[in-house]
Amino acid sequence: MKSIEETSLLYEISQSLNQHMDMKKSLFKVLSVLSESLNLVRGIIFLTNTETGEIRIEIAHGISEDKTKQIKYLPGEGIIGQVIQTGKPAVVPRISEEPLFLDKTHSRNLAQGQEYSFICVPIKKESRVVGAISADRPYEGKRSLENGEKLLTVVATMVAHHVINIETIRVEKEQLKTENLRLKSELENKYSFSNIIGNSNKMREVLQMISQVSSSSATVLIRGESGTGKELVANSIHYNSERNHNPFIKINCAAIPENLIESELFGHEKGAFTGASSTKKGKFEIANTGTIFLDEIGNMDLGAQVKLLRVLQEKEFERVGGYKPIKADVRIVAATNSNLEEMVQQGKFRDDLYFRLNVFPIYIPSLRMRKTDIILLADHFLEKYKKEHSKEIKRITTPAIDMMMEYHWPGNVRELENCLERAVILCNEGAIHSYHLPATLQTGTKSKTLPLSLEDAVASLEKEILMDALKNTGGNINRAAKLINITVRKFSYKAARYNINYKDYR
Repeated sequence: MKSIEETSLLYEISQSLNQHMDMKKSLFKVLSVLSESLNLVRGIIFLTNTETGEIRIEIAHGISEDKTKQIKYLPGEGIIGQVIQTGKPAVVPRISEEPLFLDKTHSRNLAQGQEYSFICVPIKKESRVVGAISADRPYEGKRSLENGEKLLTVVATMVAHHVINIETIRVEKEQLKTENLRLKSELENKYSFSNIIGNSNKMREVLQMISQVSSSSATVLIRGESGTGKELVANSIHYNSERNHNPFIKINCAAIPENLIESELFGHEKGAFTGASSTKKGKFEIANTGTIFLDEIGNMDLGAQVKLLRVLQEKEFERVGGYKPIKADVRIVAATNSNLEEMVQQGKFRDDLYFRLNVFPIYIPSLRMRKTDIILLADHFLEKYKKEHSKEIKRITTPAIDMMMEYHWPGNVRELENCLERAVILCNEGAIHSYHLPATLQTGTKSKTLPLSLEDAVASLEKEILMDALKNTGGNINRAAKLINITVRKFSYKAARYNINYKDYR
């Protein structure tokens, strides 16, 4: 090939490499240019799997994808395997005379008498071979093969960056896929029934209800006080259902302003309101085929309740400012610590929505209703936080357990968890003691500060008043009695009863 033609070809290849954002399309274009300029019958770019060492066909020109996608070579196998193993080019003048030529693609009809030459050169990143590029062309003599090898070596250098990027992206995709599967597996394990801790009769009932409802697509309403673990139950319902590989979207209705909740749930069209500079998908659209968890549903605005009712009934909604109905296959799990029945009577919650949500209610008992679970939960949180804070704590002492058992836990499981984390941070010993627990857990029994009886309380106050009167009068009984509006005789009697000597105040 003349130098001007060669320069023109290399320029065209350079343009082809930058023509497409898709690197595979760019490489296929390079093979197309080579085919037209060098009279190639077929061209192939091979890539080496950096993890397994296997060689696969990444891009092929002149061969169908069906023939190439399953073909693999090992390092050293055939001409291609040797080129990648040694890092040296290979030229086969006549394919029919080369026993190492494997023709795994079965794309060459060698029986028709036409002789083909084969050129294969390595693609390198510095000294490491990352792949190879090969070409078939009709046999035209030795000089033509030498020129073809030189040109293909230059092209291999030009395409090396694209080839390396393709392999890097493949590795990253595999890693992301593996990580995604690992995280999903972790989530499923984290929210399996066995991770809802509780052995009390009430918690057994809850677990049985979760097990029954998870396999269905029924709407669930989780009731219970704040801190009882309503979100954990919602997680368990989703990750133990058939929708567990689909989206799970959580929304705290109490945390979203009333004027934004419709947009957050159902999305909005561009220009629907001031600041809506672009179309936005709502949570229901994102959660399609999955589950949406509406926490604190009792705080939802009445206007949004109407739209939510339509989603439950018709399985469709419109974005704010839009008119096109959008279908949504979404399972709804709602949770509240409010008295919805009372809110319905007061007109603060729609009765039709209440009945739609209340298909399968699950009531989570407060911690004071399941005190037999306190020790199990405390041990669980101790294990969790001693690992997190790198502490060598082996147990919780009996006085500390007794203190926890006697406390009424208004903050429920969340409060217990916070108490144990605090205790683990404070503890520098082998066991959690009662003094590691917050002062709020100190009861009158344990701290020996039980309230006085009424009689004792009155006596204590009476004694304090007598002493204070004597202090103010310098021990003068007459003036002291007058100060607190009683007779001297009564003052003397009470002072003697409480063993108060007026001389001590002179």
